Amino acid sequence: MGFTHFNDQGRAKMVDISEKHETVRTAVAVSSVQVSEEIYRKIVSHEVGKGDVLAVSQVAGIMAAKKTADVIPMCHPIPLKGVNISFSWEQKETSYSLLIKVEAKTKGSTGVEMEALTAASICALTVYDMCKAIDKSMIIGPTYLIEKTGGKSGDYKRENL
Repeated sequence: MGFTHFNDQGRAKMVDISEKHETVRTAVAVSSVQVSEEIYRKIVSHEVGKGDVLAVSQVAGIMAAKKTADVIPMCHPIPLKGVNISFSWEQKETSYSLLIKVEAKTKGSTGVEMEALTAASICALTVYDMCKAIDKSMIIGPTYLIEKTGGKSGDYKRENL
């Protein structure tokens, strides 16, 4: 199998997906932001000066999913059918981790993994942006794909969680 992202001159190209069948495709991606106890308390009590951190992050993530093809050069613009973002907290010794889970769905000729990963990344970056005045030592990541369904390559589910 040859590299599909290069033309006959060896230059980058967007892959032709016009012959691929449309199927329902889903992807689930996650990211996280490790924050101090002070940031955690301010987020959950809605005391961050820039506003409701999780609400803004959620909207930013959805917007990012819709704009993925604008920032990832070889990514096809796709019609998203749904994006759902959820948050949960995990406490560690002296810090807290905000866990971000993004579920994206489309019906089309190419997958939705990049949209889910982009949304998760932008959610995390938005949290950082909104809280950096409090403490810049936050740690973002890891960010990764949990699972995907649909398409020629079949389903994928991360096994080593």
